[in-house]
Amino acid sequence: MGIRGLMSFVEDHSNEFFTDVKLRDTKIIVDGYALFHRLYFNSNLELRYGGDYDSFTDVVQKFFESLFACKICPYVVLDGGCDISDKKLNTLKDRAREKIQMAHSLSVGGGGYVCPLLIREVFIQVLIKLQVCFVQCFSEADRDIMTLANHWNCPVLSSDSDFCIFDLKSGFCPLNGFQWRSVNTIKGTRDCYIPAKCFFLDALCCHFGNMNKTLLPLFAVLCGNDHVNLPVMETFLSKVRLPLGAATSKGRRHHRVLGLLNWLSRFADPTEALDSVLNHLPKKRRGTVKELLCRSMEEYLQAQGRIQDFFQHGAYTCPDTWNPGLPPWVLEALARGQLSPFISDALVLRRTILHTQVENMQQPNAHRISLPIRQVIYGLLVNAPPHVRNVAWNALPPQPPTFSEVERINKNIKTSIVHAVELPKDHSDLSKLTELSLASRQMLLLETLKVKQSLLDPVPAALKLPVAVSCYWVQHTEATLKLHHLQALLLGMLLGPLRAMVSSPEEKAGRGGGAETLYEELQRVKAPPGTRLDLDTAHVFCQWQCCLQMGLYLNQLLSTPLPEPDLTRLYSGSLVHGLCRQLLTSASVESLLRLCPEAQQLYENLFNATRSCAPAELFLPKVKLNSKRRKQKKSGISWSENRVGTTLNARSWHEGSNRFELLMVETLENEEAPELE
Repeated sequence: MGIRGLMSFVEDHSNEFFTDVKLRDTKIIVDGYALFHRLYFNSNLELRYGGDYDSFTDVVQKFFESLFACKICPYVVLDGGCDISDKKLNTLKDRAREKIQMAHSLSVGGGGYVCPLLIREVFIQVLIKLQVCFVQCFSEADRDIMTLANHWNCPVLSSDSDFCIFDLKSGFCPLNGFQWRSVNTIKGTRDCYIPAKCFFLDALCCHFGNMNKTLLPLFAVLCGNDHVNLPVMETFLSKVRLPLGAATSKGRRHHRVLGLLNWLSRFADPTEALDSVLNHLPKKRRGTVKELLCRSMEEYLQAQGRIQDFFQHGAYTCPDTWNPGLPPWVLEALARGQLSPFISDALVLRRTILHTQVENMQQPNAHRISLPIRQVIYGLLVNAPPHVRNVAWNALPPQPPTFSEVERINKNIKTSIVHAVELPKDHSDLSKLTELSLASRQMLLLETLKVKQSLLDPVPAALKLPVAVSCYWVQHTEATLKLHHLQALLLGMLLGPLRAMVSSPEEKAGRGGGAETLYEELQRVKAPPGTRLDLDTAHVFCQWQCCLQMGLYLNQLLSTPLPEPDLTRLYSGSLVHGLCRQLLTSASVESLLRLCPEAQQLYENLFNATRSCAPAELFLPKVKLNSKRRKQKKSGISWSENRVGTTLNARSWHEGSNRFELLMVETLENEEAPELE
């Protein structure tokens, strides 16, 4: 949620509210959403190229290795989809607009913070590899985190100021005071610890005259959080005289926070304070405002669900206030992070939010290219059991089934209506979707991605889905990719396999070090920080990530008929952007791969599968006529009229032969050939 100004206020009073601790040999409940944002934004990772997932993976691994070294056992809790009440919709829309502005700023060389599109999925894959326990909640995770931490009597690690309001038995450690990069050793022992600062609610209440802790939820909603932003609250704040206390610069900067806390400390309990608030409001508004404030204050009470059951038994009961009667396999997959919150939003609210990337704002948003995939996802979800409390669901007409999408239009947002695809009857019952045969589920996935199974046969299992998605991408008219974009993307996919080769001493010895040399060369090719962003290239790769994201979600919804790819080394934005520059200037694919035949063979398998789906014109050389050819052109004689026509050559190549390459070589032999850009 977040309370405006509270975190900076308590940090300004660090000596009063925080205790220095040496964390070791303990459980800790980690706010997953806050952690992966903090690790990405505070690790000097590139923000403009769509995600350096390999570098991010290394940072996440080092973070948890620090915890393991200190015998700290992390339990990661992730946010789920939007609350069924939709009470945060306006806040979410405001944040979507802010992200668009920051993405635009980054795209033109300015500052900003926009997470890469697949960062959540990459983070989850790292947790699985490291065997870190985690759960994905059914909606916002704050209350579940608080409930679990108090059940196990251990601290919370987050950056959310709401944890300054929750009554946590073992306190709250803000991420910016958690020095995981500076693991220390207790003098005279081998025991390690992480220096941290821990916030305790008792210290805050003591500072304000031993105020009643139960007043703090009212403080949160009066101060303004993500759920409450009533203009009528400004009426109250303008009428009540908030006592500031000491007139320091810090006091002036945190006028509302300091004033409200001083004011509330006068009251014995929330009921007395709430009555005083309502007395400052017009009588006709009091009933509505009281109901809203009381409902919002409940967000700081213990959660209904027993999330500890998930970590102990592998499942936990979905709260009655959320459970829309979904099939058990869906609820289990959501809790395990095997289905995205995107799916639960579509299921429960029939609305999704498409996140903006650093793309070309003058073009249609990059998610447009993956619309047909989303329509199939919606087609699978449309016959899920409706929630009796979800008025929005029941109000929608049964035909045609529609979903709404919040998407970027220019530099603002718009809600668009999307029709679900009508699927065969055997796909229409969500509760029985997992009972379909593997062949049936795989057929639906591949038909959606417009690729034949035979094309994927030579492709390694871990890369089948990314290659299938790339086949979809190259066919789509929305994509404006060039040959060097495809080459750079496929070369970037070699990073993971090369790393595996390098880490295997036996294979390295057998290959003579070629894999290691190529791996190091690819690392050098990465675009350095500060390099000018090619917006068209950025947009093309944003489109590919949108295709991959929805292809991944569809594959998950169909119980992975294709193996889930290792996203941690699949795409490195600075690498593919750097490769694009290299391929347009001096380097060629052959020159990069010549030292590692195994990587070259893998690349050819990926390229051959993808090019079979691509339009022939993607592979035609861009011709820049030299002076002699310009004269011929002026005289009405074209190069193509004197030599074998490139259209015929391209057609022959596209049909599966190598004649295109051979004919182009023959055409250029013993000849003053055009200059190829």
